[in-house]
Amino acid sequence: MTLDNNNIDVVFVNPGSRQAVYQAISESTKKKSRYTFLLLRILVVSTGIVFGVIWLSGDQRWDKLLSIFCRISPLVFGATFGIFVVGQIMLAFRWWLLLRTQSIIISFSAVVRLYFLGLFYSNFMPGSVGGDLIRAWYVTQHTNKRFEAALSVLVDRIIGLFSILLVASFSYAVFLTSEARRKISEDNFFKIVGDHSNILLWFVIVALVVSALAFIFKSGRIIFGKIFSKIYFYSAKTLKKLYDAIVIYCSKPLAVIAAFGLTFFLLILTITGFWILGRNIGIGVGLEYYYVFFTLTWVLGSVPVSIGGVVVVEGLLAYMFINFAGVEPEAALALALCQRVFLMISSLPGAVIHISGRHLPKKFSVDFK
Repeated sequence: MTLDNNNIDVVFVNPGSRQAVYQAISESTKKKSRYTFLLLRILVVSTGIVFGVIWLSGDQRWDKLLSIFCRISPLVFGATFGIFVVGQIMLAFRWWLLLRTQSIIISFSAVVRLYFLGLFYSNFMPGSVGGDLIRAWYVTQHTNKRFEAALSVLVDRIIGLFSILLVASFSYAVFLTSEARRKISEDNFFKIVGDHSNILLWFVIVALVVSALAFIFKSGRIIFGKIFSKIYFYSAKTLKKLYDAIVIYCSKPLAVIAAFGLTFFLLILTITGFWILGRNIGIGVGLEYYYVFFTLTWVLGSVPVSIGGVVVVEGLLAYMFINFAGVEPEAALALALCQRVFLMISSLPGAVIHISGRHLPKKFSVDFK
């Protein structure tokens, strides 16, 4: 049906053409949603960077930060970076182990290349396609067990996040002193809400007004209906994948236990490396703070509100060290920025792999047994 001023022409199309039109509209809507989400993530990163620059511009903080970087020992910096890179390679080994558990025989070097390719996409590429999706896509091109291969990426991520939460919880409950726990509990969510109650009140009012106006108009009700239907669809889809992963990997408990054990070891090794770097910077707090703060920021940084967790991870890490451990702001920020530098540099091999085409199937040695 087409509209031309006051004239209405009705055009009947066959079901196949109608389905093609619906599919084109659906693809256009998805593309707009991806662009909107991308713009919001860029906005978060840009806002955080601007705020950081403004904060550093006062009280000679630029000079203090520069002096901290200048006194970092190149040997300590290099050793910590080496530990970080080894940790990334061992995380690729964990994924390779999960693949082998399902008899997906791919060479370790191929898995490492795919892992670093995903790392590059997660930390450098601003698009909606994350590193996990890249890994899942390419690994399914190298085996006839595509479902199990894609699930291995999900299980790998779940094991990583769950291990991080366990280390954070154990360190908080066992290692932190009662005084440190008291500081953290005093600065909890409810206290933050109380301190910013006026802002929260206006936010709630605006949200209610916008929601009411949206429900008044038919177009608004349609948009809300689509949003809720998508949330339901993707939630059900994710739960189904999670259930399938649990069923598959519960039949191989030793491999899962080995993956958890490897993850705990890597977490301790990597965080201890950052503790050594922090001591060189001049941060004199105990190792237990690192176990709690680093693990929490890694979990919260995995929420896709920015590009590769940029600004979110650095801001949260510096905030916790400043407010809960009494660290100087410039020193805490220097440590957080060092972590970001490590992550960015270690992701660069993924760019070389992508440009050279080493991630393509013809470059891999795969056994389709």
